Amino acid sequence: MHKVLKYSFYDLGRSRWSYIYFLFYLLLGSVLLFLNNDLAKAVITLMNVIIILVPLIGTIFGVMYYYNSLEFTELLLAQPIKRRNIFLGQYLGISISLSLSLFLGIGIPFLLYGIFKSTVVFDFIFLLISGVFLTFIFVALAFYLSLRNENKIKGFGYAVLLWLFMAVVYDGLFLMSLIIFEDYPLDRFSLIGTLLNPVDLSRTLILLKLDISALMGYTGAVFKNFLGTSLGMIISLFSLLLWVIVPVLAFLNRARTKDF
Repeated sequence: MHKVLKYSFYDLGRSRWSYIYFLFYLLLGSVLLFLNNDLAKAVITLMNVIIILVPLIGTIFGVMYYYNSLEFTELLLAQPIKRRNIFLGQYLGISISLSLSLFLGIGIPFLLYGIFKSTVVFDFIFLLISGVFLTFIFVALAFYLSLRNENKIKGFGYAVLLWLFMAVVYDGLFLMSLIIFEDYPLDRFSLIGTLLNPVDLSRTLILLKLDISALMGYTGAVFKNFLGTSLGMIISLFSLLLWVIVPVLAFLNRARTKDF
C-alpha cells in the first residue's frame, strides 16, 4: 500500500492541475490579505470559498484519477497484491496530495502575513483542518461512485450531482423544512440535519469558532449551546471522521467484490 500511495502521490504531484490548484489558493490568500488588513474577515471570506470549492475539487480529482488510471489499476490487480492495498493507497495518495496543496497554498501567504501572532490563528488552523476533512470525504465518495459505474460519463455525472446536492440543494431543502415546521421544536432536528451533511457541519463549526453564530439567529443559538461546547465539538469531529471512514469502507468493499 505504501508503494501505491507513493506512486499516486508523485503521479498527481506531476500533474499541472495540482499546480493550478496550489497556485489558485496561493493567489487567493495573497489577494485577500492585500485587500483586507483584518485577518478575521479574510478567514471568513476564505471559509466561503473552501466550503464550496474543496468538495468540488476532491470529487472531480477522485473521479478523474480513478478512470484515467484504470488500466494501471488492472495491471496491479493482476499482481499478487491485495485489492484493499491498491485502492486504499490510491485514495490516500490523492487525498494527501490535494490536502498538501490546500495547506501550502493558503498557509504560505497567511504565514508570511503573521497569522501565528494573530488572535484568529486557531480559527485559521481549524479552517484548514475542515478543508482536509472535506477533501478526504469527497475523494472517498468519488471513488465509491466511480467503482459503482463503469461508464465514465455516468460516474462523473453522479459525482457532480452528489456535490451539488450536498453543497447547494441540501441547504435549500433543510431551510424549507425549518420554515414549514417552524411551529414545532426543531432543536434536535436542526442538529441532526447538520450532522448528516459534512459541508453544513464544517461551515457551522467554523462560524462557531469565529464567534459569529449570531448571524444564524435562533438556529445559531441552538448550535452554540451544543456544538460550541467541548462535548459538542468532540461529537462534531467524530461525525466528520465517520464521514471519512464510512465511504472508505464502502468503496473498499465494492472494490473487493467488483469484477474488473
